[in-house]
Amino acid sequence: MASTLTFLFVSLLAVTTVVRVWLSNRHIHYVQTHRHQVPAAFANTISLEAHQKAADYSSTKTRLTVAETITQAVLLLLLTVGGGLQWIDHIWTQWLPNQDIIRGALVICSALFVSTLVELPFDYYRTFTIDAKFEFNKMTPAMFFNDMFKHGLVGLALGAPILFVALWLMQGAGEYWWFYLWVIWSIFNIVMLAVYPTFIAPLFNKFTPLADQSLKSRIESLLTKCGFKSQGLFVMDGSTRSGHGNAYFTGFGNSKRVVFFDTLLDKLNANEIEAVLAHELGHFKHHHVIKRVAMMFFVSLVGLAILGWLMNQSWFYTGLGVYQPSDYMALILFLLVSPTFLFLLRPLMASYSRKNEFEADDYAAKHADARYLVDALVKLYRENASTLTPDPLHSAFYDSHPPASIRITKLATYTGSNTH
Repeated sequence: MASTLTFLFVSLLAVTTVVRVWLSNRHIHYVQTHRHQVPAAFANTISLEAHQKAADYSSTKTRLTVAETITQAVLLLLLTVGGGLQWIDHIWTQWLPNQDIIRGALVICSALFVSTLVELPFDYYRTFTIDAKFEFNKMTPAMFFNDMFKHGLVGLALGAPILFVALWLMQGAGEYWWFYLWVIWSIFNIVMLAVYPTFIAPLFNKFTPLADQSLKSRIESLLTKCGFKSQGLFVMDGSTRSGHGNAYFTGFGNSKRVVFFDTLLDKLNANEIEAVLAHELGHFKHHHVIKRVAMMFFVSLVGLAILGWLMNQSWFYTGLGVYQPSDYMALILFLLVSPTFLFLLRPLMASYSRKNEFEADDYAAKHADARYLVDALVKLYRENASTLTPDPLHSAFYDSHPPASIRITKLATYTGSNTH
């Protein structure tokens, strides 16, 4: 059974890696093939120069993704069937032979730290070479590493208690430890949704109340009309790190906030900002966030139940390169290999997300002027250098938002014209 799992895992990892690289190369070829002409729906709103910049930006990022994909696959092989996790466990066992929970936490943290170190050069290159070349990056190396350090500290402060609870339950809570852990994990995530806007997000960005009183009054009127209560309207200093713009809702219950990137406010007029906000309100009115949270809880419940069974199967360990079974090894193995087994489900997840975006667009078109949402999207596509011509198959696998041409064409049905 162990050899069967090894063969299945290595084969599936090879297939998924080849598929990911193939999809990336398809995307690059498709984008470059359509680089020389602006799609008809955007001919009057986006210049050829802007279109070509978006094509080159997308292609350059995707080429880096190819290298990253291959590196991640090699690292996963080294950690599992290559014996990397077993080696890390051996080192910590020599230091802490009788401290199972502490040793287990250190083994898991060590494996995640190695993964972070391998990802670091790609993140750095993406920020300081690609984004800098296309004039999006506003970060300094000092800011980059400071953010990374703070993310690490916050992750450790929040993740370490959950990790210790998980290992403690796995060791001593009996057959249904996975259900108890699921309850605690679910409560933790709900609490995090509530506290993130107020206590965690300000560690990385500055949030100030929206100062434009005319815009504030207009937005509050829209929020009231749509039955949305928030803790306030805030502007985030996104321009200190990037030239990209966005807007979003964050929080849960009474802690909900409306957040605008300062770059977004600089690029859009009041009508367009209202239309973008109406789109975000569409997600709220259709309960997309609640549905996603519920889906996450269901998937985590199923995943933990499967882990509860796998941790008692010796072939699960030996088939993945671990010859000293333990609770913590079961946990880290499951975390590392499960994305490989779930990769082929990505099109379903992406399709569901795009369906949500269409629903939010429909809502926005009914509560704001659809022409202004079209104008806003066109500006954001142009300013963020988002490609207008993604490969359809690549988009089906990865894109959480509908392709630009399809989205604009659908919105244009509300404006009475396909080329507003």
